[in-house]
Amino acid sequence: MTRPDPRPAPGSDAGPERPDDDATTEASAPEPPALPLLEAPAEGLPPLVETTEALLEAAARLAAGTGPVAVDAERASGYRYGQRAFLVQLRRAGSGTILVDPEAVGDLTPLGEALRGVEWILHAATQDLPCLAEVGMRPDRLFDTELGARLAGLPKVGLGAVVEELLGLRLAKEHSAVDWSTRPLPESWLTYAALDVEVLIPLRDEVAARLRAGGKLGWAEEEFAAIVAAPPPVPPAEPWRRTSGLHAVRSARQLAVVRELWFARDAEARRRDTSPGRLLPDSALVAAARATPRSAQALLSTPGFTGRGARSGLASWFAALQRGVETPEADLPVKTVRTDSPPPPRTWAARDPLAAARLAAARELTQAVAEELSMPVENLLQPEALRRLAWNPPRPITPESVAVTLAPRARNWQLGLLSVELAEVLVRAETEAATGADTSGAGSEPGTVPAEG
Repeated sequence: MTRPDPRPAPGSDAGPERPDDDATTEASAPEPPALPLLEAPAEGLPPLVETTEALLEAAARLAAGTGPVAVDAERASGYRYGQRAFLVQLRRAGSGTILVDPEAVGDLTPLGEALRGVEWILHAATQDLPCLAEVGMRPDRLFDTELGARLAGLPKVGLGAVVEELLGLRLAKEHSAVDWSTRPLPESWLTYAALDVEVLIPLRDEVAARLRAGGKLGWAEEEFAAIVAAPPPVPPAEPWRRTSGLHAVRSARQLAVVRELWFARDAEARRRDTSPGRLLPDSALVAAARATPRSAQALLSTPGFTGRGARSGLASWFAALQRGVETPEADLPVKTVRTDSPPPPRTWAARDPLAAARLAAARELTQAVAEELSMPVENLLQPEALRRLAWNPPRPITPESVAVTLAPRARNWQLGLLSVELAEVLVRAETEAATGADTSGAGSEPGTVPAEG
């Protein structure tokens, strides 16, 4: 398949052509003028929707609007338990900007119903869609300006950077990490939130223009549709295994201590509606498991147990530690978890040199294609999909069999771009590495991964 030229054509709406890097020297290049800062919403700050009556009125306004709707949500990550939305912002032509407090209103299903069939514009949609779904809002159609910017080849894809690049405006971002569960919400925070959705509609048009000019708009639309169609993520069977630093825990007994501490911390964090890390950092769980102090006072001297959350829950933490220490042998967690994923690539050269040669060749190809298309290689093809293909390729290796193998983790546009060339490089790699290689089928065995976060 012929790949499109990612460079915008002269005179296209993809932005002005840039001079060569060496056309001007750093010494002679003038300082770029400061971009204008967006400081206030165009129509002023709207009132916060905090009642059912105001919610229904907002839904009617949205239903009467035209075109796509810009949507954003603010969470209290690092402050509250879970990832629920504490503010939802929307903007649509003819409707204006709407700010909704889900804590006051509760179910936002009327807003979701008012927007049936309407394209939603979000930036980094996968971050906000789960918390929006929790309050009854799910899109039928989507345009993700962050993902679109990645595919279009923009060097930085944060909202502020993309707005500067494509709209020539600056967004104040000093409130991006504040505690959005604060009530009442300060007016400066609400202004910040309103401006985030005010830029999304014109930003969507600029990103779409870049994608169209590079022949990538269809690819982006396929990605957006896949996000909308994706089922809710399956909760991990053993969430405690995501504890940061778990690789430092050496025994099954120590793992049991981490497990008990993790569940005790999670239960207390849920009860207090606070982030688990504000009670105990992950490093404290690991340190306690490795030291296994014999008294509550000794536990208090363990690194990570010096904060207020650690001291106030000391009895609970020590009881959890004791449960881990006293776990029966038959109930101890396993150190290594079986998985159908390939083993870590660093082990391939020793375990299956032929698979290592296939992976090296496939990585070289995808990196070259990604650079040619000016997009991150992980957006061209999921690394996990490439590893699975290289570890256990189909037989025979053909473009068709490669496409079938990749299909569960790849879109049609990716298969069209890569299947033929991946088949060629995999066959070539096997031919070149076959002498002395062990092709007894080691690559068909499932791998194992360390039980760590």
